[in-house]
Amino acid sequence: MYDIVDNTTELMLASLSTMMSHGFKSSKQDFTFGPWKVTAAKNHIMKSKDIERLAEEMSMPLPEMLFGDNILRIHHTDGYGIEFNAVDALKRVNNMEDAVKVACAQEWQESRADSEHSKEVVRPYDWTYTTDYRGTLIGEGVQIQVTETAERINMEKLKAREQIMFFDDVLLFEDELHDHGVSMISVKIRVMPTSFFLLLRFFLRVDGVLIRINDTRLYHEAGKNYMLREFSTRESKISELKNVPASLYTDPNEIAQHLTLKLTVCEKLELPVIEPQTAADEAPQ
Repeated sequence: MYDIVDNTTELMLASLSTMMSHGFKSSKQDFTFGPWKVTAAKNHIMKSKDIERLAEEMSMPLPEMLFGDNILRIHHTDGYGIEFNAVDALKRVNNMEDAVKVACAQEWQESRADSEHSKEVVRPYDWTYTTDYRGTLIGEGVQIQVTETAERINMEKLKAREQIMFFDDVLLFEDELHDHGVSMISVKIRVMPTSFFLLLRFFLRVDGVLIRINDTRLYHEAGKNYMLREFSTRESKISELKNVPASLYTDPNEIAQHLTLKLTVCEKLELPVIEPQTAADEAPQ
């Protein structure tokens, strides 16, 4: 029943993002939610010399707008957590030739035969920057354990009007694919009195070819010893969207519900149990 994107929740996050997007300046926000600290850091685009160094390390050109210092981190007082950053997202991009991607690139190339950039499309890396990144687990010596689960995020519960105590929207990277589309990934979080909900969204539009959305939703209720993480891939060729107004192609929140669901992975992120140290443990041997 949750195959359909929760449009109400996504639009709520989108409207909050719009209000915050006017007038950029570097910022860092911290918010405490029980034993958790949420940190959202936003900085300017990575400097060209740093991009060149990173591109060499990754063996592929990098997106036009790379926010290497942007991060959204959820950290527990016991030392573990999960964070979302651009570099780790790019590490999940295929930097070798992929038959599916190249076939798509050839289709794109044929549709742009007169373009001066058309010959640049087929390269030995995924030029769409498609990533299945779901976050980076953090912690020294103790980490969250990931297992598959049949339990789903209760989207109906998220629709309930509840005070939003904290919200932020962090862009990780964006590329306009030589003005023939867009590839971007961003992460949004909202914290309510009893829970927090996070959406990491990769959005790809290759004009005249396809639209793809990879979503990672993360949900935690206060007091529970786990989080729920749902990853989904939705994709449709433009030829399959003939009955959808073209004006929706540029709006991820609107077009998502019209795309074909290709994959869903549901996971339980089990929080580690930290045993309190006893006096005997602390006594010198």
